[in-house]
Amino acid sequence: MPITKNLTLPSSTKELALTSASKLFIAFISSPDPITKQPWCPDVRDAMPHINKTFAADDAPELAIIEVGQKPEWNNPQNVYRTTWATKNIPALVRYEKVNGEVTETGRLVEGEILNNQKLLDFIV
Repeated sequence: MPITKNLTLPSSTKELALTSASKLFIAFISSPDPITKQPWCPDVRDAMPHINKTFAADDAPELAIIEVGQKPEWNNPQNVYRTTWATKNIPALVRYEKVNGEVTETGRLVEGEILNNQKLLDFIV
């Protein structure tokens, strides 16, 4: 599946468009630094090669990459990704599935957990 970088998130997880058999993974990452063009968060820079490699295969599940903003935006406790999407750490890789007809978060890896290749592979199965 392709890696989507232009997904517009709905106002809640319950509004994510998923079929009963599908999974959606969302990677919440820092936005690129305007000068370096790299994510401003060093943990995100470390995790991105692992995320890209894992989701690059044709048979990989769907992944959407969501940028949470620059450091001042991310540090704001009212940041929408902190409040609506319960993201307290970046990078965060979150799995959503339909459970009993409702879209639900069914797993989450954060920061250094994403660097563990076996843990990452087990997470996406």
